[in-house]
Amino acid sequence: MNSEQKDRKLFSLELFPPKTEQGMEKLQEHVKRLTRIDPLYISVTFGAGGSTQQRTFQCVEWLVSEGIEAAPHISCISSTSEEIIGMLQRYKEQGIQRLVALRGDAPSGAGPVGRGELNHANELVTLIRQEFGDRFHIEVAAYPEVHPQAANASVDLQNFKRKVEAGADAAITQYFYNPDAYFHFVDSCRDQGIEIPIVPGIMPITNYSNLSRFSDACGAEIPRWIRKRLEAYADDVDSIRAFGVEVVSELCQRLLDGGAPGLHFYTMNQSAAVLKIWDNLGLTD
Repeated sequence: MNSEQKDRKLFSLELFPPKTEQGMEKLQEHVKRLTRIDPLYISVTFGAGGSTQQRTFQCVEWLVSEGIEAAPHISCISSTSEEIIGMLQRYKEQGIQRLVALRGDAPSGAGPVGRGELNHANELVTLIRQEFGDRFHIEVAAYPEVHPQAANASVDLQNFKRKVEAGADAAITQYFYNPDAYFHFVDSCRDQGIEIPIVPGIMPITNYSNLSRFSDACGAEIPRWIRKRLEAYADDVDSIRAFGVEVVSELCQRLLDGGAPGLHFYTMNQSAAVLKIWDNLGLTD
């Protein structure tokens, strides 16, 4: 991929707020390594029910201080409209240009009582537009393999369309390992008149047990052939990581070759696997 092609693509990263100061120091080291990717932005997650709110603020402030565009996650579950507007006003004053607007998850055990005034991401996008107009570039989530709580693919697609019609500028997908699922989803969106960029979310494979747990929770499918290879490696961490880099590099290349507008890497607060994939794609200047 030449530099002109690279410039047309949207490359971004995601991290989560560490729980300790030591974790924050390690994260800062990884981010500084990852800056050679020159990401368009780095998104910062927001825990269930706002449980990491202060740490999210801390991460965003540090990224801004480093001259990196930060895109904080905003979720509406368990937050009032007033609380959400307060957070948005804070980000506006910080000069934040981009948000990732999500429904979010209620804290464990909270059930429906733990929900706030807004229960769906399209309602959150509507609130942001009503209060702040076009001040923020809004990213929303998309699910090529269908949201785990959606009744079916058709219902899920209509839910996504509502977020777009509410004012979303672009979308980041849940991670997946079957590129055909992504291409079919994009085609379905175009058939519905949805034209916003839909950037595939990329999850490096570095730990099979963690990946399996995440995937079962979020509905992301790990193809059987990948599962079997990972199971065969057992506790051979080096082999798992080498295989993971190979598989995900091939996935990324196929996505870019097929017209994906870019890649959004779920870093899991690490840098090594993402940078190896990046180098395999020939994206280093």
